Amino acid sequence: MTDRLDLPRETGPRLRPQYDPETFGRMAERFARFLGTARFLVYMTVFVTLWLGWNVLGPRGWRFDPYPFIFLTLMLSLQASYAAPLILLAQNRQDDRDRIQNELDRAAAERNQAEVEYLTREIAGLRLALGEVATRDYIRSEFQRLQDELQES
Repeated sequence: MTDRLDLPRETGPRLRPQYDPETFGRMAERFARFLGTARFLVYMTVFVTLWLGWNVLGPRGWRFDPYPFIFLTLMLSLQASYAAPLILLAQNRQDDRDRIQNELDRAAAERNQAEVEYLTREIAGLRLALGEVATRDYIRSEFQRLQDELQES
């Protein structure tokens, strides 16, 4: 083992599980996207209906969650306790993407504004330069005036 000063020392075995935050974030986004669909609502409705039906109408010995349906409440609470942070994680990732996109859009708008201002100055310069250029009608009128002067003298 080399003693590198640019790396921290390893103090022992890690007890925390290792995971890839990007992969976990993508999974959270897929889960949050699924929770916001009609398909999820239909699945949950069918699941709860079957659960209630089995525990109310099923054979007496096979009922595992009697009337107050405490186990069902626990299952739904557990699902909600995992769904809320995953949805927040997905929203935070979307906010980060939106912030980056807004910064890129702002930079593009500033470049476009600078280009428009440059083109405006160029057009104004061309108009001024054209004001100093003799037009065909001006030259024709000057020739006509000179021709009239020569004929008079």
